[in-house]
Amino acid sequence: MKVLLSPAKSIDITSIPTVEGVTVSSFLRESEQLVNKLKKFSVKKLEATMHISRELAELNKERYSTWEIPLERTETIVPAAFAFNGEVYKGLDIQSFSNEELIKAQSMIRILSGMYGILKPLDLMYPYRLEMGTKWVITSKQKNLYQFWGSKLTKFLNAEMEKDEVVVNLASSEYFKAIDRKVLKAKVVTPVFKEFKNGEYKVVMMYAKHARGAMARYIVQNNISDAEELKLYTVDGYSFDVNQSTEDEFVFTR
Repeated sequence: MKVLLSPAKSIDITSIPTVEGVTVSSFLRESEQLVNKLKKFSVKKLEATMHISRELAELNKERYSTWEIPLERTETIVPAAFAFNGEVYKGLDIQSFSNEELIKAQSMIRILSGMYGILKPLDLMYPYRLEMGTKWVITSKQKNLYQFWGSKLTKFLNAEMEKDEVVVNLASSEYFKAIDRKVLKAKVVTPVFKEFKNGEYKVVMMYAKHARGAMARYIVQNNISDAEELKLYTVDGYSFDVNQSTEDEFVFTR
């Protein structure tokens, strides 16, 4: 089973423990291409392209200026899943994983990234800001990051997956769009988390993001390989709702 997550906008590289078995991403040369283009951007252009504050644009301008291959573990080059700090990663809580669980997470979890393509949890990365949906003419034939990555990410997943292995899509729609469903050979199951509010079930994004991370944690810690086992998920009061679910979309409510 492969579990897809989105990255987080929020990154915190303080207090990251020393972790054995760190790795480098499989698309560093593509990342280098993107960074070399971003290095030429002014702070003002970064601000406008990424729709971020001037302070963030200045920070990322500085980050891109120091980016270089090879990546080696330092105070600022860190394992990806430990650096991301949004609700998904609070739910994942990888800092509390045992060594055995980290090994399982490394084999199961894949983080889709505008900058790095696909990151394994222990892949080293520089802190960055580059959302997959950023509107950016990269080349005359690549008008955005979806076109830049093309089917590379999907082919990578196909190459590392065994026959009948399932993809559990816990990424946002913005990031999952980077996967070419026509090329992907695996069955995809997408869990959806809803809250009962004002007489109906609704997706509340903050809770849904946390639940995505918590389900990824659940999959790793229970070494789940059969998608049907996900229907037993009851963490944080959620339960599988057979009436709202379909074969490919598993709805959990509370």
